[in-house]
Amino acid sequence: MAGHSKWKNIRERKGKSDAQRGKIFTKISREMSVAVKEGGSDPDSNARLREAIAKARAANVPNDNIKRTIEKAAGGGDGTTYEENTYEGYGPAGVAVIVETMTDNKNRTASDIRLYFDKYGGNLGTAGCVSWSFDKKGLIVVDNEAGKLTEETVLLDALEAGAIDFEPDEGMFAVYTGPEQFGTVRIALEEKGYTFLSAEIAMIPQNHIKLETEEDIKKMEKLLSMLEDSDDVQNIWHNWEE
Repeated sequence: MAGHSKWKNIRERKGKSDAQRGKIFTKISREMSVAVKEGGSDPDSNARLREAIAKARAANVPNDNIKRTIEKAAGGGDGTTYEENTYEGYGPAGVAVIVETMTDNKNRTASDIRLYFDKYGGNLGTAGCVSWSFDKKGLIVVDNEAGKLTEETVLLDALEAGAIDFEPDEGMFAVYTGPEQFGTVRIALEEKGYTFLSAEIAMIPQNHIKLETEEDIKKMEKLLSMLEDSDDVQNIWHNWEE
């Protein structure tokens, strides 16, 4: 992968402005709140909450914020009810895009998502139109910006913990797990002292598309930017080879 990092966007998200980080924190807090309402406030018995907390910590959400979010949700929160929906479609030049949302107004969200796709050279499709070309996996991105970790050590630790795949990159290592093994592997690596840039259940594309024209690249960048800025969008998965 000479010349670029496959996971560079993860590190770029880490360096965003305070306002942008605040938006990321808000989205993760919404995930935790829904998890609490769905399965209770004890992460030991609520797997969804447990993984939302792991995602929050990987995004550097302060522990006090995590605690307050859980306590507020356990007390009934603000009364807002969120509905989860997934949209699938194509960006410029047929790039496959999956958008996961959590919203208190489905009609507003659906309208916004369709507008973004239409405006920037894409189109929404039906359920399942692109998800067949993605694999659902646990993804843990281990930080190695300081260069102190060796590929051999991280690989052995990951495989011992139950990982199914491993990919070194510039300043980081991507560890893949089955969805059911994600929590076990994450905890095992945490206990060995690893720091994560990201830890979540992800949709991993089976293949990638490279955009050839500057116009398509700009449209794709703008589409992703608009989706990321939406308060209703929780996760975006795509197969663009950036």
